[in-house]
Amino acid sequence: MKVTLIGGSGFVGTRLFNLLEESGEYHLNNVDLVQSHFFQQYTTIGDVRKQDQMNKELADTDFVVLLAAQHRDDVKPHSLYYDTNVEGMKVTLQAMENNGIKNLIFFSSVAVYGLNRENPNENSIKDPFNHYGKSKWQAEQVLQEWYKTHNDWVISVLRPTVIFGERNRGNVYNLLKQISSGRFIMVGNGMNKKSMAYVGNVVAFVKHLIDDRKQGYEEYNYIDKPDYNMNDLVSLVSSVLGKHIPSIHVPYCIGKFIGYCFDLLAFITRKKLTVSSVRIEKFCATTEFCADKVKNTGFKPPFTLKEGLSKTLMFEFVGKNNKDGHVFESE
Repeated sequence: MKVTLIGGSGFVGTRLFNLLEESGEYHLNNVDLVQSHFFQQYTTIGDVRKQDQMNKELADTDFVVLLAAQHRDDVKPHSLYYDTNVEGMKVTLQAMENNGIKNLIFFSSVAVYGLNRENPNENSIKDPFNHYGKSKWQAEQVLQEWYKTHNDWVISVLRPTVIFGERNRGNVYNLLKQISSGRFIMVGNGMNKKSMAYVGNVVAFVKHLIDDRKQGYEEYNYIDKPDYNMNDLVSLVSSVLGKHIPSIHVPYCIGKFIGYCFDLLAFITRKKLTVSSVRIEKFCATTEFCADKVKNTGFKPPFTLKEGLSKTLMFEFVGKNNKDGHVFESE
């Protein structure tokens, strides 16, 4: 089977290539705007927004995994979210049609549900609050319309929560780094739950879908259970690293005001800062999602959430495990 990843040079794509290559069961291909650091032999530089190019690069492919996306909080202009995430979906579907490909896994996001939702499942109301979530939901709607006239295709929509793991420099890493430094300020009471997904489990589920999905259109939330609240996460970091980590609690209103101050500073200096009102809002939000549907597929995650967090903490903050220094910047 030839599997083509679109946008596979990043964090998730690299780990998926690791897993699929180890199995020795696939011919692999990657189409991305940037070269892969670890899998140059599979990579062709290409743009998901260009129809002629995607028609060519998907030739002889059996299975497509669509990862390409604009996903950071600070993408400007906002139209870039829709150019890549929505128009890129349209181009991909047409290229698949032109090449007779009928198997697709699309990486969407739990961002389609919005903030502070109470444990939504795959059928819950979609109410995205930012351009990233809105563009992902629009891409899903394009895919749903397409399936109405292509119901012999096998399509899986994967909505992961925030993905973390070794070498990733996203929100979970920044949070773990801040907690481990001992200079951590807890905004709110720390009881808000933060759903997370360890990258090793996410890519294992993708392989499970490639190997075992036979028919139809399915949507899956991916979350590693049980969810941790912020106080639990601080305790785990303290335990794994073997250090006492004091935390100062400040009310949410004060934290949000601090975020607005950083927004103003970022606007004045034209610099990207690690603190913003959006990140404060996301930090304090409860992000708890139902993942029963994944469980019902028979998939068994190879790692517990605790193991994933522990592996990440040991790799990043104990010793010098990242010998080549390569990391993946993301949200």
